[in-house]
Amino acid sequence: MDYAIGDVQGCFKSLKGLLNKINYNIDRDRLFFLGDVVNRGNNSLETLRFIQSNQDNINMVLGNHDFHLLVCALTERQPNKNDTFLDILSASDKTVLLDYLLTRPLVIEHKDALFVHAGVPPQWSKSDAIKNAEAVHKNLQSKNVSEFLSKMYGNYPNKWSSNLSNEEGSRYTINALMRMRFCKEDGELEFEHKLNVDQNPENFEAWFLHSNRLMADEEIFFGHWSSLKDVDSKNIYPLDHGCVWGDRLTAYDLENHNYISQKSLEIS
Repeated sequence: MDYAIGDVQGCFKSLKGLLNKINYNIDRDRLFFLGDVVNRGNNSLETLRFIQSNQDNINMVLGNHDFHLLVCALTERQPNKNDTFLDILSASDKTVLLDYLLTRPLVIEHKDALFVHAGVPPQWSKSDAIKNAEAVHKNLQSKNVSEFLSKMYGNYPNKWSSNLSNEEGSRYTINALMRMRFCKEDGELEFEHKLNVDQNPENFEAWFLHSNRLMADEEIFFGHWSSLKDVDSKNIYPLDHGCVWGDRLTAYDLENHNYISQKSLEIS
């Protein structure tokens, strides 16, 4: 069986509970994590070690928290007071784990579906998303990765253009694929609002609600938006169900087309 799994965020106890629920078999099943496997929860190191050590049948896309870990590890940026991945930064296998994250894609194409952490801006086709994600991936594999990472934090450019430089295009792509919730029809990004789709900022809508969205006929599985509720939008599968905040961790069975959830075991 193939499963897409929402944001774990270091909630390894809940992940183990979920894998028991789906009767996970390492020799039979494949897992696709939708990013944010680390941070905020208490067991980021165990979670990342589990994923990295089972690469034959587990893959993941980078989420903004995974990316933040890389930035803190490989540039001068310091972790903030809410970060809970310091165990990774002091682990004996830190280099192995960070190298693994640097090789992870921003999107995964699985059959006819796309796996991504936050979403795909409405003006991008699937091929656009894959091409632009690959450009970032190449930078993460470069010898100058620390310099690259040091330039990726920032909200601008907040609109896509084919005339953007490599640095600008990568920053927009990272922000769109890892951080986006609301945007305009042309893909202009907005980062302040994190609530449900009916509480959108003026002139902005949830990225998947734009009527002219180029990927409207293709399935997209994503995480990132834990406050998203009651989504009734064709081909859209939000899987961050707030495990780290005490709600649940969810897997989607890609063959039988059903959801399996584990109540959070992290917060009593």
